[in-house]
Amino acid sequence: MHAMQYELTLPADYDMGVVRARVDRVGHLLDDWDGLGVKAYLSRERGRYGSPVNQYAPFYLWNTVEGMNRFLWGGAFQGLVDDFGRPAVRQWTGVAYAEGAGARAAFAVRRRMPVPPGTELSALMAETVDEAERLAGEDGAVLVAAAVDPHRWELVRFSLWEHDCPKTDGDVFQVLHLSAPGRARIARGRQW
Repeated sequence: MHAMQYELTLPADYDMGVVRARVDRVGHLLDDWDGLGVKAYLSRERGRYGSPVNQYAPFYLWNTVEGMNRFLWGGAFQGLVDDFGRPAVRQWTGVAYAEGAGARAAFAVRRRMPVPPGTELSALMAETVDEAERLAGEDGAVLVAAAVDPHRWELVRFSLWEHDCPKTDGDVFQVLHLSAPGRARIARGRQW
């Protein structure tokens, strides 16, 4: 599993209906993308659910690097670049994945955490796997993924929820659409 996200932070007075309409128009295009596990089309609106900004910030879980590269370099990503400019694309390597019992994702939570110097990595990663599995067992959890950026030494935990009161800390997003052609093929548990 490989995680990826880009964020488009928009002006405070931006009409977020433009983003919702764009997702309604193009969201289905990745519903059968080869190599994609899950793409959550996410947005935050200033003043809602604690958000200080208007933002469009899709989050991806890839089953294959080839699928990700075909998305980035094969033309699909260019439409977003043409509309909004080229965003920085963050990537993390997978640590853990767990499925919850929830059926429909309405909200997402992303929590980024630094890995402090001197941290015993194998113990931290084992704790991260355990926490992903614990969260996936919470009422309303749809899925939980954890990944690490070993360049910045940052952990990211991403979770999808049926309801707007998720039982975890982090930035809360609304899910506008979910493309999940390879979700069933994402390896469960620890990713090594």
